Amino acid sequence: MSQLDAFVLGVDLDGVCGAHTERFREIVAERLDRPLADFPLERNWDFSEWGFGPGEFEDHHRHAVVEERMFRDMAVIDGAAEALWRLSDAGVWIRIITHRLYVNWGHQVAVTDTVEWLDRARIPYRDLCFLGAKPQVEANLYIDDSPGNVSALRGAGNEVIVFDQPYNRDLRSPRAMNWRNVEEIVLERFTEWSGIHGVQPTLPGVSETDRLYGQRPD
Repeated sequence: MSQLDAFVLGVDLDGVCGAHTERFREIVAERLDRPLADFPLERNWDFSEWGFGPGEFEDHHRHAVVEERMFRDMAVIDGAAEALWRLSDAGVWIRIITHRLYVNWGHQVAVTDTVEWLDRARIPYRDLCFLGAKPQVEANLYIDDSPGNVSALRGAGNEVIVFDQPYNRDLRSPRAMNWRNVEEIVLERFTEWSGIHGVQPTLPGVSETDRLYGQRPD
């Protein structure tokens, strides 16, 4: 199957597949020697609840990415890998689209750690794109958590699933509360696009456990 005849799903990473807020919170709390409670998970997009002064977010985030290797070590959001494998098996082309090259002098670390994280997380994908202007990347459907990205994509005529986070709850549906919701919405759109009903969710003879937890091929 080539991209030209595929249904492409554009998948964001931070806040959608990876637990970005949770890991960043741990790093900032440890760096400042303050309790986790000082950095609530229920936050706005600008992290205003965390009390950062001018330039402090950028400094902490660069430290988290370059020194603490946050992009390599953050936890996987529950159900992401499993759902993406089932979607891939059904015939959906998984395109990872992430804006991680915004830390000056940290591009090599960001790219290397992202690829390593995807491998560790066992997340399937056909393409990996690093860029901020997501409307420039063609996909049939997107999943994202960023209010700015969602608005830009929708403004360019794209359909976007909002992955629920505290900072995006004013955005209109479709909305997914978890990866089971994502899978249901994507399969519905894929069925409409392909005209194929009764989509095969898993490749015959291949167990989800083997792919997610088994030994990697050499």
